[in-house]
Amino acid sequence: MSFSDLKGFAFDLDGVIADTARFHGQAWRQIADKVGTEWTPELADGLKGMSRMDSLELILKSGNHENEYTQEEKEAIAKEKNDNYLKLVETLTPDDVLPGMRDLLEDLKNKGYHLALASASKNSPKVLKYLQINDYFEGIVDPAKLTHGKPDPEIYLEAAKIMNLSPDQVAGLEDAQVGIDSINRAGEISIGIGNTLKNADVKFGDTREVTLEAIEKQLNN
Repeated sequence: MSFSDLKGFAFDLDGVIADTARFHGQAWRQIADKVGTEWTPELADGLKGMSRMDSLELILKSGNHENEYTQEEKEAIAKEKNDNYLKLVETLTPDDVLPGMRDLLEDLKNKGYHLALASASKNSPKVLKYLQINDYFEGIVDPAKLTHGKPDPEIYLEAAKIMNLSPDQVAGLEDAQVGIDSINRAGEISIGIGNTLKNADVKFGDTREVTLEAIEKQLNN
């Protein structure tokens, strides 16, 4: 795949467009404390890009608590986490868009690229509203309708469908390894934000570096 084939971009949300990952971290840490699992940097990193229930299962498993709760209790805990997270989301403003990302969205839109959101978060429409960037995206993948979470390719294949593009015309942007794996398995160009990511077709240290010109330069090298 080359840069000239690209017609659309699918964006993850947490850690790519806004630092809502810190809100997830705060809310999940409260849950880890509640169930008696030690909160570690490794656990926090492992939750990146995962769905709500998968994240809860990982927290329970990490503390050997996976057999202590019924499915109904797990769903209640996940709802508690989400309620805590939403209280934090309500504090977001347009200033919370990560450096460089609004300029990138504006540039892509002006140059006629299709844009879709491919986030595992069911709250992404609300986040986009507070950030005031809804209008850049022609569609949002609904994670509630997906059968599999990342690293399965389903979410990025759905994003391509929203844009009426084939996967080989799409690039995905991610800050988590499960997300990069998801994009690669979908047969799309993977753009990684973060120095620890493996197998990304294009890689940047942070969001400030991500421009259309820089993406083109790396793909055409």
